[in-house]
Amino acid sequence: MKQTGLTILGSTGSIGVSTLDVVARHPDRFKVFALSANRQAGLLIEQCRRFRPRFAVIADERQHAAVAEALHGTCSTVLSGYAALERIAEAPEVDAVMAAIVGAAGLPATLAAVRAGKRVLLANKEALVMAGPIFTDAVKRHAATLLPIDSEHNAIFQCLPAMAGMPPPGVRRIILTGSGGPFRTVPLEQLAGVTPEQACAHPNWVMGRKISVDSATMMNKALEVIEAHWLFGARPDQIEVLIHPQSVVHSMVEYDDGSVLAQLGNPDMRTPIAHALGFPDRIDAGVARLDLAAVARLTFEAPDFSRCPALRLAYEALAAGGSAPASLNAANEYAVAAFLEGTLAFNRIATLIEAVVRATPTRPVESLDDVLAADAAARTLAHRLHHAERQPA
Repeated sequence: MKQTGLTILGSTGSIGVSTLDVVARHPDRFKVFALSANRQAGLLIEQCRRFRPRFAVIADERQHAAVAEALHGTCSTVLSGYAALERIAEAPEVDAVMAAIVGAAGLPATLAAVRAGKRVLLANKEALVMAGPIFTDAVKRHAATLLPIDSEHNAIFQCLPAMAGMPPPGVRRIILTGSGGPFRTVPLEQLAGVTPEQACAHPNWVMGRKISVDSATMMNKALEVIEAHWLFGARPDQIEVLIHPQSVVHSMVEYDDGSVLAQLGNPDMRTPIAHALGFPDRIDAGVARLDLAAVARLTFEAPDFSRCPALRLAYEALAAGGSAPASLNAANEYAVAAFLEGTLAFNRIATLIEAVVRATPTRPVESLDDVLAADAAARTLAHRLHHAERQPA
């Protein structure tokens, strides 16, 4: 069996670490070609010593010398800077790219992998949120293969007979499930005092800090609505969100005949990762088997949009089209970073995002430059509004 040459963009994040765990279980199937990290140089060095990739990329150029010295004499050539991410994503030796860099920072390298016709395992939902029409057009033009890693979209993919950019005939609804986060039942008046540690303590999933905060605000689910639109070609009115606190049913597809297909599993990202790595084969993920008798009960409830303004903003951004989703994503990234830094209250995250989106004109998006310009403009406005709010009257 020919080994699959694999590049992991964001190998030190939770998705990257889980990917390497699955890869380690199948040394005959996968050969790690390149690993990348933003700032976690120590973990990147450990990963390179174990998996011996040909290239290691540290995006933070200030750490290049230290990483290069630590890996001297190994098979890893050390590169730095964001341009190097595109190089390892489009290299001829690479068959598959795990796109696991969080946020807008991962868009250029992920798009480079698509334009090189790679098999792209998409964990970076922001790529589709920001640049949906550009990204999906590039997938078609360059005959790339796109496999979703988000547990919800991977579940939907498994419940559909094919993935051809649009739901097959007979699909009535795509139902995205979400746990509701750690504050699902917390009174609204108590949210102002939420700390970053509390917001990052997800009840079911082990995730990075940014994604954990997104889950707490339901922005993660909001971005997934936009992602589902582009992945599956579903109309906004075909995409619904359902709160499912147990995180066992990862998403569902309803058909015109009344059938509802669901994908179930323990809340462990190694399941969708292994599914995409092995597709169309099924390979061991190292995940404990699901014991439904032990789970005992599965519950569902409709989301309260008054508690989750992010969901409303996502549907509005989809309706507006153009640069609106990119502006929404950029405002969210800025607001979450401010919250994690302690300069923005948790209950002000959605308020700041909405203020940015309302004040930002929607423009056509025809190129990556258009997307990046919208992203930069929204961040600048978010910074200005945030600092104006913090100034004493």
